[in-house]
Amino acid sequence: MDTTAATTVQDTTAPVTTSVRLGANQYGKAEVRLVRVTRDTDRHEIEDLTVTTQLRGAALTESYTEGDNAKVVATDTQKNTVYAFAKEHGVGSPEEFLLRLGRHFATAFDWYDGSTLSAEQHAWERIAVDGREHDHSFVRSGRGTRTAVVQVDGDAVHVLAGVTDLTVLKSTGSEFHGFPRDGYTTLAETDDRILATSVTARWRYTPEAVAAGIDFDAVYAGVLDRMLATFAELHSLALQQTLFAMGRTAIEAFPEIAEVRFSMPNKHHFLVDLSPFGLENPGEVFFAADRPYGLISGTVVRDGVAEAPAAWASVPAFV
Repeated sequence: MDTTAATTVQDTTAPVTTSVRLGANQYGKAEVRLVRVTRDTDRHEIEDLTVTTQLRGAALTESYTEGDNAKVVATDTQKNTVYAFAKEHGVGSPEEFLLRLGRHFATAFDWYDGSTLSAEQHAWERIAVDGREHDHSFVRSGRGTRTAVVQVDGDAVHVLAGVTDLTVLKSTGSEFHGFPRDGYTTLAETDDRILATSVTARWRYTPEAVAAGIDFDAVYAGVLDRMLATFAELHSLALQQTLFAMGRTAIEAFPEIAEVRFSMPNKHHFLVDLSPFGLENPGEVFFAADRPYGLISGTVVRDGVAEAPAAWASVPAFV
C-alpha cells in the first residue's frame, strides 16, 4: 500500500492579474512665452506673460489607456490659441486673459470637465532718457512676479491672483524670543534682528466678485501696497505674526478676497564676528545665508466664506 501523502504544488508560472485604473490627470502646454506689443501709436506698450494651459476630463481616459487621441486637443493647438487670442482680443490683466481662454476651451471642446490655466506676468518699465520716458525702449522691472490662475470646474469658475519672489527686508523692528529651549537649542534670543523673506502669496476671489466683475489690476496693486506697508510698519515678534497681519490687511481692504495663502522663507542674516581682527560689529556687517532656512506658511481666511478646494487643484501647494 502506498502511504505517501498527496502534495499539491502551486503553479508559480501562472500570470497574476492586477486591476488598475487611471487616476487624476491633465494634458496641456507649459510655459508658453507670450510678448504682445501694442503699436497703434508711436508710444508702444508691452505685455509679457508666461502661460500654462491644462485641460482635464474623463474624455482623456482612452488616450492614456488605449492611445486613442480623438478627444485630445494637441498641446501645440493650445499654444497657438494663446497667441491667437493675444492678437484677436488683446491681453489686459492676466486674470482676464485666462478667463477668456477658459471660456473658449469650455465651449469649443465641451467634452472636457475643466481646465487649469495659469500665468506669470513679467513687468517692464520705460527707459528714461534725459528725464523723459522713451516711447519704445524698456527695462525689466519687478516688485516680485505677478501670478494668476483660473480654474474651470464644470460650471464653476475660480480665480486666484498672487505674487512670487517678492523679496523684502527690514533692518530693525523685528524680534524673536520666548521659544522653548532644550539640549539641542543654540539659537540666541534677540530683540533686534534683520527680518527678510521672499513672499509667495496667492489670494482667492469670491465667486460672487468674479461674476460681478473685478478690476484685477487695481486690486493687485492695492494688495501689494497693503502687504508691503504692513511688513514695514509692524513691529514683528515672529515672521508668522507678520504673515498673518499681511493677509488680514488684504482681506480687510478688499471684500472681493476670500482667503490668502502664503509661503515665506526666513532669509537669515547672521552677524559676522569681527573680533579676531580687532573690530567691533554693532549690527553692521552680516552674512546672508541661503540655506538652510526657516520656512513659514499659512492661510488667512475671511470668516463666513465657503471653502473651495477645487480652486486650488493642481496649483503647487505651499501650505
